[in-house]
Amino acid sequence: MALATVLSTWGSAPRPAGSYLAVREDGRFVGSVSGGCVENAVVDEARRVLASDVPTVVAYGVSDEEAWEVGLACGGRVEIRIEPIT
Repeated sequence: MALATVLSTWGSAPRPAGSYLAVREDGRFVGSVSGGCVENAVVDEARRVLASDVPTVVAYGVSDEEAWEVGLACGGRVEIRIEPIT
Protein backbone atom coordinates (compact mmCIF):
# COMPACT_ATOMS: atom_id res chain seq x y z
CA MET A 1 0.00 0.00 0.00
CA ALA A 2 0.95 3.65 -0.18
CA LEU A 3 0.61 5.98 2.77
CA ALA A 4 -0.24 9.65 2.17
CA THR A 5 0.41 11.99 5.09
CA VAL A 6 -0.49 15.67 5.37
CA LEU A 7 2.82 17.41 6.10
CA SER A 8 1.55 20.97 6.32
CA THR A 9 -1.42 23.20 5.62
CA TRP A 10 -1.89 26.90 5.17
CA GLY A 11 -5.15 28.82 5.25
CA SER A 12 -8.34 26.87 4.81
CA ALA A 13 -7.72 23.11 4.63
CA PRO A 14 -10.19 20.31 5.45
CA ARG A 15 -7.68 18.09 7.31
CA PRO A 16 -4.84 19.02 9.71
CA ALA A 17 -1.18 18.07 9.42
CA GLY A 18 -0.69 14.45 10.43
CA SER A 19 -3.85 13.18 8.71
CA TYR A 20 -3.40 9.91 6.81
CA LEU A 21 -4.78 8.12 3.76
CA ALA A 22 -3.79 4.52 2.95
CA VAL A 23 -4.20 3.40 -0.66
CA ARG A 24 -4.10 -0.12 -2.11
CA GLU A 25 -2.91 -0.94 -5.62
CA ASP A 26 -6.51 -1.39 -6.77
CA GLY A 27 -7.34 2.18 -5.68
CA ARG A 28 -9.34 1.30 -2.57
CA PHE A 29 -8.45 3.57 0.31
CA VAL A 30 -9.15 4.36 3.94
CA GLY A 31 -8.61 7.64 5.79
CA SER A 32 -8.63 11.20 4.53
CA VAL A 33 -6.10 13.90 3.68
CA SER A 34 -8.34 16.55 2.18
CA GLY A 35 -11.66 15.49 0.76
CA GLY A 36 -13.33 15.92 -2.59
CA CYS A 37 -11.32 16.09 -5.78
CA VAL A 38 -8.00 16.65 -4.01
CA GLU A 39 -8.39 13.27 -2.37
CA ASN A 40 -9.01 11.67 -5.77
CA ALA A 41 -5.82 13.29 -7.09
CA VAL A 42 -3.88 11.95 -4.08
CA VAL A 43 -5.24 8.43 -4.68
CA ASP A 44 -4.12 8.64 -8.33
CA GLU A 45 -0.67 9.85 -7.27
CA ALA A 46 -0.44 7.10 -4.64
CA ARG A 47 -1.08 4.49 -7.32
CA ARG A 48 1.78 5.99 -9.36
CA VAL A 49 4.01 5.81 -6.28
CA LEU A 50 3.11 2.14 -5.86
CA ALA A 51 3.98 1.44 -9.49
CA SER A 52 7.34 3.23 -9.29
CA ASP A 53 8.19 2.44 -5.63
CA VAL A 54 9.46 6.04 -5.32
CA PRO A 55 8.07 8.35 -2.60
CA THR A 56 6.99 11.86 -3.51
CA VAL A 57 5.66 15.08 -2.02
CA VAL A 58 2.74 16.79 -3.72
CA ALA A 59 1.18 20.16 -2.97
CA TYR A 60 -2.15 21.66 -3.89
CA GLY A 61 -3.01 25.28 -3.29
CA VAL A 62 -5.22 28.04 -4.52
CA SER A 63 -2.31 29.72 -6.31
CA ASP A 64 -1.61 26.58 -8.33
CA GLU A 65 -3.36 26.21 -11.66
CA GLU A 66 -4.03 22.60 -10.71
CA ALA A 67 -5.92 23.71 -7.59
CA TRP A 68 -9.00 24.57 -9.60
CA GLU A 69 -8.74 21.33 -11.56
CA VAL A 70 -8.76 19.19 -8.40
CA GLY A 71 -11.29 21.34 -6.53
CA LEU A 72 -9.13 23.17 -3.96
CA ALA A 73 -10.62 26.59 -4.41
CA CYS A 74 -11.09 27.26 -0.68
CA GLY A 75 -8.08 29.56 -0.38
CA GLY A 76 -5.82 27.04 1.34
CA ARG A 77 -2.75 24.97 0.60
CA VAL A 78 -1.90 21.41 1.55
CA GLU A 79 1.41 19.52 1.22
CA ILE A 80 1.26 15.72 1.26
CA ARG A 81 4.00 13.07 1.36
CA ILE A 82 3.16 9.79 -0.37
CA GLU A 83 5.34 6.75 0.27
CA PRO A 84 5.13 3.04 -0.49
CA ILE A 85 4.74 0.80 2.56
CA THR A 86 5.69 -2.88 2.35
